[in-house]
Amino acid sequence: MTGTLINIGTVVAGSLIGTTLGARLPERVRATVLNGLGLVTLTIGIQLTLQTKNILIVMGAVLVGGILGEWWKLEEHLQGLGAWLERRVQGADGGGQQAITFIQGFVTASLVFCIGPMAILGSIQDGLTGDYRLLAIKALLDGFGALAFASSMGIGVIFSALTILVYQGLITLLAGQAQQILSSAMIAEMTATGGVLILGISLLLLDLKRIRLANFLPAIIVAPLIVAILERLGAYKIG
Repeated sequence: MTGTLINIGTVVAGSLIGTTLGARLPERVRATVLNGLGLVTLTIGIQLTLQTKNILIVMGAVLVGGILGEWWKLEEHLQGLGAWLERRVQGADGGGQQAITFIQGFVTASLVFCIGPMAILGSIQDGLTGDYRLLAIKALLDGFGALAFASSMGIGVIFSALTILVYQGLITLLAGQAQQILSSAMIAEMTATGGVLILGISLLLLDLKRIRLANFLPAIIVAPLIVAILERLGAYKIG
């Protein structure tokens, strides 16, 4: 859990610094910072998506995952959690644009910090061998990301640390089982599927399209399941 705790610390520190600086930065500067982060997120999403060996698997995972997410109303539940946190922090009188910004900060930061191979592989590595170097690198990146997010979206970003604790902490604790279950092909397609979701985050940050991204989260689980089924049937092909 060492790597996850370091990650939480950098996100909290970055969020506090970003929140402090945010009020002092002109709106145009904050917009530029957010756009810059959006462009970098777009690049990361493309890099991850290109790791797929069969784009049809990614497409199937995204479509099936999206349907499941809509059915389970994951976006509504995540936003509800953000709204609950906002009320606890800012009081019952919080509302309007302030509440929307809080929720957006929490949801966006949670997705950015938890989707991707570094979160999964780093947590597995930490859990199996105690080597937290990969998560330490991720922690540094997330710290700067939290600073940029918080400068534009406020204190809601800091509560993404709770998401990191649950998500990465659970993977770390279950690392032994995960290594036995996930093949290299499963990890590749799961990573590529996560890249598609990160592309969606970049559209949100660049204010191009608002997508209910949380509803696509099941796709990250569906992707390795599809690979497992195809491998069992002897039908997994690269291409």
